[in-house]
Formats: sequence, C-alpha cells, structure tokens
Amino acid sequence: MKNMLLTLFAFVSLLTAQAQTSIAPVLPKDDYVVTISTSYGDMILLLYDATPLHKKNFIELAQKHFYDGTTFHRVIADFMIQGGDPNSKDSITTNDGMGGPGYTVPAEFNPNLKHDKGALAAARMGDEVNPNKESSGSQFYIVQNKKGTPFLNNNYTVFGQTIKGFDVIDKIAQVEKDGANRPLKDVKMTVTVTKMKTKKIIKLYDCAWFYNV
Repeated sequence: MKNMLLTLFAFVSLLTAQAQTSIAPVLPKDDYVVTISTSYGDMILLLYDATPLHKKNFIELAQKHFYDGTTFHRVIADFMIQGGDPNSKDSITTNDGMGGPGYTVPAEFNPNLKHDKGALAAARMGDEVNPNKESSGSQFYIVQNKKGTPFLNNNYTVFGQTIKGFDVIDKIAQVEKDGANRPLKDVKMTVTVTKMKTKKIIKLYDCAWFYNV
C-alpha cells in the first residue's frame, strides 16, 4: 500500500510539473520595441514571435528606414488606420495603397492572435487575386475599434500589438479625410526598432501580458 501511494504521489508530481512547464511562458532574452512616431504622438508596439516571417520582415524594413516618410493613407474611424505604402511618399494620391517592396509574405494565421484594439496586422490583396491570403510586403494596419475587429481573425495576419499610445491611434482615426478615406493632411510616420532586454521592456511598459500569448 505504501509503495502504491508513493507511486501515485510521484505520478501526480510529474503531471503537475508538466502542466506548469506547458503553461509558463518562455521569455526571450532580448526583443525589439517598435516606435511609430507621428505628429500626433508615438505608438509603441511589440511583435509576436509566433509570426516569425512578419516580425523579421518588419524589423528589417524599419532598420532600412523603408517606412520613414510614408503616411497613414487610409483611415476609417471605429475600424483601423492603414499605412506603410512607399507610394504615399509622392504627391500622387491615386496610387496610395498600391505599392510595396516588390514581394509578399506568406500568411501566418494564429488562433491566439486576435484583432483586438491596437493589433498590428498585415494588409493584403483580396482573395480573388490572392487565394493564399499572402500579406503585403510592407503595408499594415492598426485596429482602432475599441471592441476589436474579430471578423478579420484568421483572414489577415496579426503580427504585433500596441502596448502604449492608444490615444494616438484614436487621434489619427479622427482626422479629416476625403471620399477615399485618405487624410486631407498627410499623417507621416517614422518607424524605429530598438533591441532591448525583455525584462527591461516588461518593466518599462508593464506588458508581461504580451508574452503570455
């Protein structure tokens, strides 16, 4: 009987240890903090390791200053703000939304990554010409609706999340725009990425929740 109890105790201890191991998040030693600066203020975002292709691509473009001088060329209040098109740097407004770096990124849908407010997601061409739902190489949008946009889940790749600057998203969403939802006055951006210790990021922005996804 004693041996049976010891065996049972050992088995329960093993299951408990496995459960704790599967639940506890493994923090990366370092991570990148994304800052999108505009005349309305800064938005601070983090990128998900669960979408490695999108994360790597965004970081590389930012490091090359690809996004600097581009605008949020499509803005819809209570929905989202969209930018990242190199065409938006020129004075021709009719080509906004049609540009990119010349490639697409394979979709990386993840059921745990939702279109909550502040979610960073990749824009893309429609299903009729893009059946694999591949993402634009550079264009992205940030969800502004306070309830999120769940109808877009698993249709557009979510690859990051705003952790500070939600008020800036709201301000941009409310600017005056034309019939094509393009701001009448350019909302230009500068995008920088800063590598930091993950523990420092959590302390600075109180964002431990981000790494529990």
